Amino acid sequence: MDIDEIAKKIANGNRRALARAITLVESARPDHREQSALLLEAASGIGRQAIRIGLSGTPGAGKSTFIESFGMMLVKNGLKVAVIAVDPSSTRSGGSILGDKTRMERLSRETNAFIRPSPSQSYLGGVTRRSWEVVALCETAGFDIVLVETVGVGQSETLAAEMTDIFALLLAPAGGDELQGVKRGIMEIADIILVNKADGDLKSAAKRTCADYSGALRLLRKRPQDPENHPKAIAVSALFEESLDTAWNEMRSIIDWRKSEGHFELRRKRQAQFWFEEEVRSSLLKMLQTPELRSAMDNGARSVANGTDTPIAAAQKVLELLNSDKRKVRS
Repeated sequence: MDIDEIAKKIANGNRRALARAITLVESARPDHREQSALLLEAASGIGRQAIRIGLSGTPGAGKSTFIESFGMMLVKNGLKVAVIAVDPSSTRSGGSILGDKTRMERLSRETNAFIRPSPSQSYLGGVTRRSWEVVALCETAGFDIVLVETVGVGQSETLAAEMTDIFALLLAPAGGDELQGVKRGIMEIADIILVNKADGDLKSAAKRTCADYSGALRLLRKRPQDPENHPKAIAVSALFEESLDTAWNEMRSIIDWRKSEGHFELRRKRQAQFWFEEEVRSSLLKMLQTPELRSAMDNGARSVANGTDTPIAAAQKVLELLNSDKRKVRS
């Protein structure tokens, strides 16, 4: 693979080259990891930036419908939109349906939109391990907005905030638990809360839910990176495309304020540091896959299952073996 040629094609907006590059960075093969590192280095030299928007929410909140309607509005405003839709992988087979592109039929036909479903591969936090790299490739391809749709599983789904400029939380009205508004976790890091399905019989319930969350947000401690009167809760209807422009204007105002105050670049730098540390951690875990350590792990698992060792004692034996290997390498 000619890395420089692929990088040039991506920079020129070649969809096939972008799709091929994403497949490359999502691969776990060692040779592909080496190639993807070179490709990302070449892509970073191009120096393009997009507005990165993360979107999370509970299943059934209408994330795919919202992204399609929101994306269509952005495209009509002359913007190029990329969507990274993370789909949960089966814990049994490891497979994923990857049906988000099918659900976004209108947006998938737009020439200024690009939708890429990706399997979570059982990676926790709502995104894939390589989503950060996929976002970088979409920026290189010249997209103005990159939307990252998370799996949508609950309050621990916060990793999307470590790769985006705006983290939006999408909620359904009449959820039945007003205390969610003052819980920590995903509520604490949301930059904007969108109460979807504010239409038909649910319109009044959506407005009440929006008011409840607006009051709850005032109880949370204000963050330095938030402008006055933020974060906000806004009632929207993705089905009837109502108040989507209001949500977009709020997102832009947050971005503009953060850029003027220096928070935008600082956030990007901290995110880069976070993913550097994440890469180191995951690489260290790979060291456990060597034949000797894999055998020690299997032996430890059997001893724990048989009651011969406690989990802590068995883990200590594996770590001692790992440390002895490190000492052999240094000597």
